[in-house]
Amino acid sequence: MTEETKTKNWYDKSYKILLVIPILFLILCLVYLVNFNAKNGDMIYKDVSLTGGTTITLVDSNINIEDLKNTLTAKFQDISIRQISDLTIGTQKGVVIETKSSIEEIKPVLEEYLGYKLDQNNSSIEFSGSALSRGFYQQTRFAIIIAFVLMAVVVFIIFRTIIPSFAVIFAAFADIVMTITIVDILGLHLSLAGVIGFLMLIGYSVDTDILLTSRVLKRTEGTINERIYGAFKTGITMTLTSLVAVGVSLFIIYHLSDTLRQIFTILIIGLFFDIVNTWLTNASIIKWYAESKELGVLK
Repeated sequence: MTEETKTKNWYDKSYKILLVIPILFLILCLVYLVNFNAKNGDMIYKDVSLTGGTTITLVDSNINIEDLKNTLTAKFQDISIRQISDLTIGTQKGVVIETKSSIEEIKPVLEEYLGYKLDQNNSSIEFSGSALSRGFYQQTRFAIIIAFVLMAVVVFIIFRTIIPSFAVIFAAFADIVMTITIVDILGLHLSLAGVIGFLMLIGYSVDTDILLTSRVLKRTEGTINERIYGAFKTGITMTLTSLVAVGVSLFIIYHLSDTLRQIFTILIIGLFFDIVNTWLTNASIIKWYAESKELGVLK
């Protein structure tokens, strides 16, 4: 018996067991998110762009960010500080301070620390009310739901059968849930950039699933295992290429852009889970379905 035959026999015997692994992890993630929602009132941490609060941008390259953070966190519990850097050489140009506190509360403390008055020449101050930000957050969350529903409709139109379509949608759903869980564990506060990242992840999540399902169900040449393996070679190349590109981009801009850093972080986490959910979850369901419909004769 050749090594290739042994591998095929092992996969034929084990693919249903492999399906259990991501499903168990998905259940754990759902339990975690339910508990997280009960404790925090939502499934994610949100920054001031989605909760309301004050954003102060200081144009000062001499600010010691760690010292400023220590000073402010001693008086405010919801402070977020990030550096503004020159994109070409990476030097500090200023800092952005975000807090749920009002301008009247945070401004005097900052002026005392800096030793000068804040005006339009050295800073910009923005305040968004909680009601406005809450409405904006609800709209963005609705946009993600609509995008997911429209994706599901397109998948059903393409395959026109329940189980293969469900497998694609289930894998994409698992990608989103698992990614949100890891984002929460890392303590990331979601901004509009994070919402964009999740919208992009929906697109990334379905491309390899549709590739796999189309190869197995719509092609007639080769066995089911051969079609899955052919899809795997193409799909894993696509995903790993994206992971490398996003990973290099994240490394380059990590200290330069908070917006891009959040988008790329979400995509890296999501792409990793896409590998798991496509080639363990979706592949197992599609193989099971194809065998039951006798869409190929396994060697």
